[in-house]
Amino acid sequence: MRTSYPRTPHLPWSPGASADDVRAGDLSGFVGREVVVTEKLDGENTTLYADGLHARSVDSAHHPSRTWVKALHGRVGVRIPAGWRVCGENVYARHSIPYDALESYFYGFSVWDERGRCLGWDATVSFLRGLGVPVPPVLWRGVFDERALRRLRVETGRREGYVVRTVEGFARDEFAGRIAKWVRPGHVTTGTHWMHAAVVENGLAPAAALWAVRSGAATDADALARHLGVADEDASAAADVGVRLDALERGGDARLAGVLAALCRRTPRARLMARTAGPLGVALARRVADLVGLHTALHRPYPDAERRAGLVRMAFAADLGVLHAVASAVAVSGKGRESEQVEWSALHAEEAGLLGEAPLGPLRAGLREALRRDGIGGEAGDRCWAEAREAYARGRVRTVEEAVAATWRWRGGDFPRLVHLVGPSGSGKSGFAARLEGVSARVSLDGLREERGARADQKANGEVLREGLRRLDRALAAGGTVVWDATSLNPNQRSLVHAVARRRDALTTHAVVLADEDDLLRRNATREHPVPADVLAGQLRRFVPPYPGQAHRTWYVGADGAVQDRDGTLEGEDV
Repeated sequence: MRTSYPRTPHLPWSPGASADDVRAGDLSGFVGREVVVTEKLDGENTTLYADGLHARSVDSAHHPSRTWVKALHGRVGVRIPAGWRVCGENVYARHSIPYDALESYFYGFSVWDERGRCLGWDATVSFLRGLGVPVPPVLWRGVFDERALRRLRVETGRREGYVVRTVEGFARDEFAGRIAKWVRPGHVTTGTHWMHAAVVENGLAPAAALWAVRSGAATDADALARHLGVADEDASAAADVGVRLDALERGGDARLAGVLAALCRRTPRARLMARTAGPLGVALARRVADLVGLHTALHRPYPDAERRAGLVRMAFAADLGVLHAVASAVAVSGKGRESEQVEWSALHAEEAGLLGEAPLGPLRAGLREALRRDGIGGEAGDRCWAEAREAYARGRVRTVEEAVAATWRWRGGDFPRLVHLVGPSGSGKSGFAARLEGVSARVSLDGLREERGARADQKANGEVLREGLRRLDRALAAGGTVVWDATSLNPNQRSLVHAVARRRDALTTHAVVLADEDDLLRRNATREHPVPADVLAGQLRRFVPPYPGQAHRTWYVGADGAVQDRDGTLEGEDV
């Protein structure tokens, strides 16, 4: 059933309200609730359904400015559930405010389910991202504070205003009390209504190329490469992956990750992860890089008796449907044996139920719920999940009940913790470690060299390492949280630390600190103890970041020194 979007009431202090506009006289629906404030875009209200779309009026006629959004609907409509509707702003045509850096010509701002209920904001963002539709910029979020909202400053020459809505969802009959807007005074400044004038197209930002791929559009390899700052290495493979993922009905970040992995497959994984963290965000950048690192493994023979366990462990780091699509697209131009190996691997993955988007999701959700009932969460919950998913890989557990039974020994949290820093010199590891709370001991290899008289002296590295491992063992035996502060650039270096952690039954967390090569060089030049340029260059060549699952948990630390992505935690979205 087609439904017109309700008229949004104006906030009492909105200067752009006219005599016939609806005003919010009662703000009690906001009081005490968390709200989110987003930019009000100057476009045409548009609603998408699984089988069609319309502007504000359900019987709106065709207009040239609606051609682009109709094409978008042709790509994403199949992923809108029956009875749901996506409401947003079509900003293809210039109205009163010119835009020159849009991420898309359609921004979604609410999603309504088959019961006529508006989804909560976080669920809305997640659903729309899966479609490949951005949301308007968020200007403020917090518990409703009228004074704070009244103090919001809007650059009226560039913005129409803002919209306030509750973060939690609401029913249609609650709309007037859960959403309101502020509009600039004298908003309409043109003499002729935009629908009766020539269509002037607004401008797109470089990031629009990313959203186009998320929504299922054809791949613009040149635009993607320019935006990411990487070489356009394999445009044909990227296009092929897009087609394959469309057949798998993968959209949003899953489709984008696959396309980018094929495009940038020859870029070293560590460099790609650090270089793209800025334009993509840390979470997506590491997923693209992990696809680049893992897809070639599918081209090689693997013992069938061990294949399921290997595929499950790959699923810790990557969507196996996307991974096989990347491996297949790359193998098309390679040897026939590579294609056969990928096909054989895909058959095994399908038989094991691993080709879905989150094959371990039900096990994780069930274990989380079972532990919550017993009041277990935090690090104890994370340890239980880490042990359960590894047991699942080995075939020792298949069901939630079996996972619960297999994790009893870690429920009390009676084990030491190890935070294992990973990253080149100057990436910010020590600074990150200094901000960690509750640390009982820190083992720094640079510190041990300094104790011996020279921080930069690498001649006694073997002795320094052995002493560091001895101190680590003693610290873990004493309990608490211990930090291992060293570059730990490759699996061999990390394995020595892991061996000590396993002996002490520690919860091990990799803290992978990402820094772009250019940033590293700048930081190194201003450090108190700079690393010689050739040494740093050698570290960057040798750096092999760990994959998810190679420790109980993994934290990915961005350029701002904060953890921006996590794997192996029982809470959140990782699987």
